Amino acid sequence: MTTVSRTFTVKPAPSVVLEYLRDFSHAEEWDPGTVSCTRNDTGPVRVGSTWHNVSKIAGVSTELTYELTRSTDDTVELVGTNDTARSTDTITVLPHGEGSEVTYRAVIEMKGAARLASPLVKLVFEKVGDDTEDDLVRVLDALA
Repeated sequence: MTTVSRTFTVKPAPSVVLEYLRDFSHAEEWDPGTVSCTRNDTGPVRVGSTWHNVSKIAGVSTELTYELTRSTDDTVELVGTNDTARSTDTITVLPHGEGSEVTYRAVIEMKGAARLASPLVKLVFEKVGDDTEDDLVRVLDALA
């Protein structure tokens, strides 16, 4: 299991940040590995909404189905799964001055033979975590 976590501040209020992050199709704008992310269902975004995510990280393409599994006044949780991995992304957003403090925690669990790559996964996702933080700050600050 690999855990990557980043905490940073942004200009918009928590309600704005949470509303934006609940819709995982926005990952195309802030996740450097996401090639495409399309919603599978319709209507308002809610717990149970799902997205088809195509990512390319370190030259390897993968597809996951993400589900919004938790949405509260301060937390969004999305779980992505496929045959070889499970990614649980928990985003907590708290007031910070006039803006927000965002903690983004990704837990990546490799399945089956892919578990052998876990040490390499940690190195790759630490770099992805840095890039994701940079992109999230840029995109979220633009919402202010």
